[in-house]
Amino acid sequence: MARPDKAAAVAELTDKFRSSNAAVLTEYRGLTVAQLKTLRRSLGENAQYAVVKNTLTKIAANEAGITLDDQLFAGPTAVAFVTGDPVESAKGLRDFAKDNPNLVIKGGVLDGKALSADEIKKLADLESREVLLSKLAGALKGKQSQAASVFQALPSKLVRTVDALRAKQAEQGGAE
Repeated sequence: MARPDKAAAVAELTDKFRSSNAAVLTEYRGLTVAQLKTLRRSLGENAQYAVVKNTLTKIAANEAGITLDDQLFAGPTAVAFVTGDPVESAKGLRDFAKDNPNLVIKGGVLDGKALSADEIKKLADLESREVLLSKLAGALKGKQSQAASVFQALPSKLVRTVDALRAKQAEQGGAE
């Protein structure tokens, strides 16, 4: 029978997996407490970084309906549970790992889909959600402006054509 403290820890981790948009598993071996504190700050307000027990985390992930590779649970593990923009947190992890090579990104989960370490690095290379939305809005606005110009040109061209026909008729009528 499971001990109550372990059952509570599994329940808490399961809730975190279910309520998070993403979770990134890392190895933190060799990092100091001060470095871990800096890492937690660099992840932003929408992420929690927690040192976890591998067995309990694996059980919690399974209970949350997430299948993770057993290789992710080798060595000491910490998980960044992301409730906001996963790109921001992935960038924080990537940038921190550049300065501190002891932090190793093992893999993770995004919206229930397992991600490799390389996929998390690609996620970190994306621009933030706000930037992507503003680019989309700009592109849509540009297309609307082009469409408005085309629609405005059609009546204008029609008026010029009618005026030219009247002028031609007036010339031919005036010549007779």
